Amino acid sequence: MGSGTRAGRLTLAGALLAGGTAAVVGLAACGSSSTSTGSAASSAAASMSATGPATASFSGEGPSSLASMAASAVASAASAAASSASAAAAFASSAAAGTAAIKAAATAALANVQGSGNAVADVGLTGLNRDRTGGLYAAIVTITNRTGSTASFAVRVDFVDGSGKVVDSDVVGAADLAAGQKAQPVAFSTKPSELNLVPRVAKAQRY
Repeated sequence: MGSGTRAGRLTLAGALLAGGTAAVVGLAACGSSSTSTGSAASSAAASMSATGPATASFSGEGPSSLASMAASAVASAASAAASSASAAAAFASSAAAGTAAIKAAATAALANVQGSGNAVADVGLTGLNRDRTGGLYAAIVTITNRTGSTASFAVRVDFVDGSGKVVDSDVVGAADLAAGQKAQPVAFSTKPSELNLVPRVAKAQRY
């Protein structure tokens, strides 16, 4: 074989060798780049997992906040109801204070009264705002002794609904009221406020 032919073969082999080396280098470079990219992605994911999602752009209240607000509203409503019940009890106690004996005497005086009694004209009613009574229906019963001598009075106040039905009643009185004098006991009902009751004089007796 001639020297020219061998030289050509050597040149071809060198070229192939050089090309293979370049290919290997290129593959290595690609592998290195892929590994680097994967590492970066893993790092980003880990960072997101550690810090959680950004919430700066969120709006509205979170579940725990809404639950707290609801609980607060329920507590406020319960507190208001308890306060109203307490106010009603306090008013009823105050209105009835010291009148047990008078009420008993008035109830007895009305027991045998026929019709509306002999003193309806001597009695007037003034409704009380329920803001002052803890929500109870109540009325000031103004009793005036129009006679010339001392007298006692017994009054039954009915509380009626819109149809005129008597839902509740209360008895008040005035003992030994001097001539020309007035007394102002309070009649009230403890029935539910949603019944829309109106007070009226059912019976009034002077004795």
